[in-house]
Amino acid sequence: MSTALKKEKVYPKRGRMVFVAMSGGVDSSVAAALLKRRGYDAVGVHMKCWSALGDCGIQDAEDARRVAEKLNIPFYVWNFEEEYRKRVVDYMIEGYREGITPNPDVMCNREIKFGLFLEKAMRLGADYVATGHYVRLRRKSEILPRAEPRGRNPKSEINPKPQTPNPKPAYSLFQAKDQNKDQSYFLWVLTQEQLRHCLFPIGDYLKSEVRELARQFNLPTAEKKDSQGICFMGKVALADFLREYIPEHPGKVITTTGETIGEHEGINYYTIGQRHGLNLRSKNKELGVKGKRETPAHYVAAKDIATNTIVVAEGKNSLELYKKEVLLADINFITSFPSPIRANRRRIVFARVRYRQPLQSAALLFLNSRELENKNARARLVFREPVKFVAAGQSAVFYSKDGEMLGGGIIK
Repeated sequence: MSTALKKEKVYPKRGRMVFVAMSGGVDSSVAAALLKRRGYDAVGVHMKCWSALGDCGIQDAEDARRVAEKLNIPFYVWNFEEEYRKRVVDYMIEGYREGITPNPDVMCNREIKFGLFLEKAMRLGADYVATGHYVRLRRKSEILPRAEPRGRNPKSEINPKPQTPNPKPAYSLFQAKDQNKDQSYFLWVLTQEQLRHCLFPIGDYLKSEVRELARQFNLPTAEKKDSQGICFMGKVALADFLREYIPEHPGKVITTTGETIGEHEGINYYTIGQRHGLNLRSKNKELGVKGKRETPAHYVAAKDIATNTIVVAEGKNSLELYKKEVLLADINFITSFPSPIRANRRRIVFARVRYRQPLQSAALLFLNSRELENKNARARLVFREPVKFVAAGQSAVFYSKDGEMLGGGIIK
């Protein structure tokens, strides 16, 4: 095994130094190869964040090393296990303990990939960091009005002087070319300061094109299967994982009409829209009816933490599974607040409340105009048509009609 930690070299600033987060998968491998071909001084870094992966984690690190060797670029393994546990895993566990459904991938991006990784890379002389995310980064000039002098009320003037534009370079994120792989949903927490040091080389490619590029570059990961599951943790049985930290606490499962039809193992193990894992009594058995289908499909529609009760709705199209509006907190916009919001606290956007959900037209309304410049401002997102499976703790992310990801917030 040759991925042992090495003392990191501090590189001189030349404007083209990029540290590439290499997971050991095909996407980050191609990202590194593209940057090398484009003339960047690339440095490969594999982040070790979760030892419980066992042999899978070791193999991922080795695959990343082999790719770096193929590309003839420096390679390091950085250990962020302690920070990952504190900032991502503990956040996730605490969220489930409170009865919500947190999104660890969003937190991982904010705290680890574009937090610790970016900060350390910059200290070592990087100009940029790069990842294998499917998203497109664009630079634009954002025209902002200059601030008015204190005590001056421009509305009181009959002929106020026009404000001088103040050009400010800004970075925007757009959905990836490959809509099926687009990962902009998980990046709404990023800031301008972070984005000015970011590169996303594969955002303008389809997944099939990335695979073909990997073959053309003759990369060792060209045929490697895509990883799935939680950021850095992989595919885990979530309920089993949570049982290690949150004890079982059985309670009732009731229908939307109040009928008790089963018992759950612990309200913290379930999320809105979940179908499997519910211990429901068979209506057929109660009636003495024989047959393979014991009970119709039920989905979690609501959770009552106070009474430790789960409410389920029958059928995937039940009205109880839909919501017309959601309340948001911890709002973040990638650029500044769009001008229509500044003017009347309302803007029509296209939003989604879960990954890969089709974008839906919605009105974004701030509840208090004094909170407009506050990242923790609360807002309401009112959909034109009700949306399904809205879970507190998840992210609501909004876009413009041309695919620009404007920002997002946490569903309350």
